[in-house]
Amino acid sequence: MDPESLFRLVDIVGVIANALIGSALARVLRYDLIGFLVLGTGTALGGGITRDVMLGVGFPVALTDPWYLGGAFAASILSYLFPFEGKWSRRMLSLADVLALGCWSATGASKGLSAGLDWVPSIFLGVVTATMGGLLRDVMVNRTPAIFGGSPLYATFSVLAATQMVIFQYNGMYQAGMGSAIIMCAIFGLLARRFNWQLPRNAYDLRQYSARLRWLRSRSRLITDDDVSQQHSVDSHIVSEANIKGVAQAGREYRHWIRHRNPDEASNIPRHLRGE
Repeated sequence: MDPESLFRLVDIVGVIANALIGSALARVLRYDLIGFLVLGTGTALGGGITRDVMLGVGFPVALTDPWYLGGAFAASILSYLFPFEGKWSRRMLSLADVLALGCWSATGASKGLSAGLDWVPSIFLGVVTATMGGLLRDVMVNRTPAIFGGSPLYATFSVLAATQMVIFQYNGMYQAGMGSAIIMCAIFGLLARRFNWQLPRNAYDLRQYSARLRWLRSRSRLITDDDVSQQHSVDSHIVSEANIKGVAQAGREYRHWIRHRNPDEASNIPRHLRGE
């Protein structure tokens, strides 16, 4: 099978898988057949339709290619008749979903470049193509979109796949970009679901960190200045005591003071005062 046919197959399988995933939510929410069709088709085709409308280059491909609407409708009706709730069914749908993630991210980015857009808008279109269907599905059922946090990494891999595709296509390697994006999303997407990889959900406040850093720096300077002042006073006291009592007596008193004050500093006693 040539690469283009393989990419086409992954694309159609992704449409069917996402339609099954979307319509599975309709089963959980006890929707009727229309609800299955709307959620299934919206999940499968929402991203591609949104991308084509944003590009404004003619009719969305989902309306001109019978495999898209036909596959989405058929999968939604199939999900209405048969619940795909088994362990292997979920695994196969997960695999098809992450394969489609890479394919759609790369396709959206490629279409953006072909339409004359720059790198960043093309990457954005790739992410829209891959994630907008799921986002629309969640919005339609009044649920916080899964890509906003709390779920395994998904949109993050879409960004990486779209960026990868832009780099490859910019250097004239379209097929290599498509293939590598699909493989990357398949591998890391499954690992993210297996180990529940997520981005941090708590936003940072850099002002707190900078204030804390300033406080630590000022405190360290104060401690250093105090230590220097204290050491200077100690040295002056030793010199005056040595002048009065002699070096031997001053050394014995200094060693006694150091060992009782901090045993760890005993090794820092000046050589001429150790008396060893």
